[in-house]
Amino acid sequence: MSDLTSTAPTVRLGPIQLVSGVTRWQAATLLFSAFFSIGLMTFIAIGQTYILNAHLGIPIDQQGTISGNLVFWTEIITLALFIPAGILIDRVGRRLIFAVGFLLLALTYVLYPLAGSVDELYFYRVIYALGVVTVATALSTVMADYPAECSRGKLVATVGFLSGFGIVFINQFVGSLPKHLTANGFDTITAGYITHYLVAGIASVVAVLVWLGLQKGTPTHHSERPSVRDLLTSGFAQARNPRIFLAYLAAFIARGDQAVNATFLILWGNLAAQAAGFDTAEAIKNGTIIFVLAQVAALIWAPIMGPFMDRINRVTGLAIAMALAAIGNLAVIWMTDITPSGAWFFCVLLGIGQISVYLASQSLVGQEAPPHQRGSVMGAFNVAGAIGILIITAIGGRLFDGIASYAPFVLVGAINVLLLGLCLVVRFNEK
Repeated sequence: MSDLTSTAPTVRLGPIQLVSGVTRWQAATLLFSAFFSIGLMTFIAIGQTYILNAHLGIPIDQQGTISGNLVFWTEIITLALFIPAGILIDRVGRRLIFAVGFLLLALTYVLYPLAGSVDELYFYRVIYALGVVTVATALSTVMADYPAECSRGKLVATVGFLSGFGIVFINQFVGSLPKHLTANGFDTITAGYITHYLVAGIASVVAVLVWLGLQKGTPTHHSERPSVRDLLTSGFAQARNPRIFLAYLAAFIARGDQAVNATFLILWGNLAAQAAGFDTAEAIKNGTIIFVLAQVAALIWAPIMGPFMDRINRVTGLAIAMALAAIGNLAVIWMTDITPSGAWFFCVLLGIGQISVYLASQSLVGQEAPPHQRGSVMGAFNVAGAIGILIITAIGGRLFDGIASYAPFVLVGAINVLLLGLCLVVRFNEK
């Protein structure tokens, strides 16, 4: 098996300097996969909302708890699998696991519209969880492998930008497809099938291109690789490094923030539109648009935040990111008009905060993770993120139904404030 490192000269992809041995084509394939990866993962929120309403006819007052529970049980599975996925990535290679992940997402979207009950959705969520684990761990590992240290923030920002653009593409254009199909004579059930199968087709194409375009192998020779036993414990053992421990905590809230936005912002906009008398397709569109507004803001902010992270201490950068996220999440207390025209300012703040924490945490963990254990560290990093989704969405769903639609966002904002304080403690102790 060939290795990711070599004595080949370094090259650049635009402003991004790559590590020795990585070609422009391989880096471009990473960016291509990043464009689709998060969008294909987050489409589940739109697809699920459509299935709950159009296919299963679930009462509105039950959808918050059901949505939270589905995410909760998905994260239980991902918790158990992120570390094994990281070990496979370190031992088998990045591109195989990455490609398989996209195929698992494709299978999810083939099966999801076939669900005849909420119980079936739980089963299909198992397959989705496997796809999320493999795609997320492989993406973060390759993203840590490819850049030179001086360009880490730039590459992470580019990945964040393309991921946000991919979220906009998948969720806005594909997410609005049911409305266009029903307007052209298709019934709501058929529109759901067509939309989900289109997403499955996209995921399958990406799987093939990832397999063809990414570099083979792992960063170390066979004789240099840690044992499976060492890899099993290395991710958590690395938390002795305060910076990696801080990055794990940042992953906890970064993934939780992302899940709250994807699940409850869409649901909030959808239910508010239904309460105002809109039909199902139009209500889904309203929820989708306000979510997309947040992603557009993130997309625009990423090229600013990423290079900034290359110029300052990355713990300081994470502290700034936590402050921005706290502002964005706590501000929704004052969001009363849940339409694109009334919610756009709050969505912009949410998007800026979300992408800032994502970029800062990825830059910090990528800098600190040892190359020969990078997959395992990224597995533990993603375990922390899964725990964040698990706890925050489980509590958030009940807060959404029982207290107020903005309550899950306030929960995230409060955690952002706590981690801002911890960032300052770590930073001051480094001096």
